[in-house]
Amino acid sequence: MADLGGRPPFFTSVEEMQAAIDKYFDETSIKTISGLAYHLGFESRQSFYDYESRPEFSYTIKRARTKIEIYYEEKLSGTTPTGPIFALKNLGWKDKQEVSQVDEDGNSVQPIININVIRTKKEIDDSL
Repeated sequence: MADLGGRPPFFTSVEEMQAAIDKYFDETSIKTISGLAYHLGFESRQSFYDYESRPEFSYTIKRARTKIEIYYEEKLSGTTPTGPIFALKNLGWKDKQEVSQVDEDGNSVQPIININVIRTKKEIDDSL
């Protein structure tokens, strides 16, 4: 097999990676993607995410990311949820509000927009 260059993989098996992930969650009180990536030996979060595209590691990476999301979700019920909201948005969550108008029966109503065109005295005089 030809050497394609580049850095050799950090983990050669899913079990090895899962053991390292479990150690991170057991030993760390504040869970973050960056912290997990650093603990696993990656030089960036992107390197961690790149492992997700490898079929054998995809499930393991997704589960670890989900576990970190759970950590932030649990903090949303605290008195200062700003930090967890920011973190969840960076993990792909969206802050979206939808407003629709309904009548008293709950039927969707489209707003009616009236546009009044007012002509100036000069425009009226010019048209005569």
